[in-house]
Amino acid sequence: MAETRIRFGILGCANIARKVSRAMLLSPNTTISAIGSRSLEKATVFASENHFPESTKVYGSYDAVLDDPDVDAVYVPLPTSLHVRWAVLAAEKKKHVLLEKPVALNVGDLDIILEACESSGVQFMDATMWMHHPRTEKMKQVISDEQRFGQLKSVHSTFTFLADANFLRNNIRVNPNLDSLGALGDAGWYAIRAILWAHDYELPKTVNAFPDPEYNDSRVILSCGASLNWKNNAKIATFYCSFHSNLCADINVLGTKGNFRVHDFVIPFDEKVGSFYGVDNSRWGELQRGCGPEPSEFKIATDLPQEVLMVREFGRLVEGIRSGEAKPEKKWPVISRKTQVIIDAVAASIKNGFVPVEVVY
Repeated sequence: MAETRIRFGILGCANIARKVSRAMLLSPNTTISAIGSRSLEKATVFASENHFPESTKVYGSYDAVLDDPDVDAVYVPLPTSLHVRWAVLAAEKKKHVLLEKPVALNVGDLDIILEACESSGVQFMDATMWMHHPRTEKMKQVISDEQRFGQLKSVHSTFTFLADANFLRNNIRVNPNLDSLGALGDAGWYAIRAILWAHDYELPKTVNAFPDPEYNDSRVILSCGASLNWKNNAKIATFYCSFHSNLCADINVLGTKGNFRVHDFVIPFDEKVGSFYGVDNSRWGELQRGCGPEPSEFKIATDLPQEVLMVREFGRLVEGIRSGEAKPEKKWPVISRKTQVIIDAVAASIKNGFVPVEVVY
């Protein structure tokens, strides 16, 4: 029996929407019912270039998508400064919300969005794709293996890419009126999420930003980093994010008995397989002329790319709510809020002269 298809509406024609709309068409339980842009012509061209179904309705406004009774859920890839307005309005119109990250400019704004979703009984999820790859579950199994991995001690995550001159002049992520968090909100979201994921979303006690972040002329952050400290159990984590460095998406996770590293956690080198390298019981060789064993490579295959798995899971949750068999899954709002809380703490540490900031949830 074929799965019920959840009908998506898309607000805007952002570049990332090309990737996610492809996922909606590949997912067995979703389709694209409508797309809206401030320009009808732009929306029409976007729908054509991305091979939307002929049945997809094309609108010259976002409101028209939200007013369409044939739209069950909306995907919102708009600039972060517009998230509160459109995500809240979508929730009020009983549309489930898949929201691009960063989900908000601060946790206060995010709370407004989450309260609207909860009040309307709609599902909220942020569009962090790597969370849905089967590799992610396999890596968590490694961390949970006390016999081979031991106790978690540190996590170091990096997400950087070398932005070109056009990006650094014109992209919304460097415009203080559109995405004022810059690299911290964009690349930093992934790096911080990786740290929280490894710690089972246990929040650190303090966050301390590293000195000398890079800014553009508008004082938007182009690169930064921070340390996170769990004082009571001697754990620490660091992250670095940047628009000024070679493409790198690493997580390095260290335990008392083992460790592993993934080199492409944000987007796998190959969408059909995700790899990572792990080792345990490492020792120096005779006279310390070497060490072993060498790390083993784990290859986790997937029939569907991670963004399709994300959309499919979102569609499954929406169908459960629509059929009356389930309530909105609360873990996704909680995970998003914890990530935002850390982003806020890093921003506060930078603003206050790189002092440690206590994390308050």
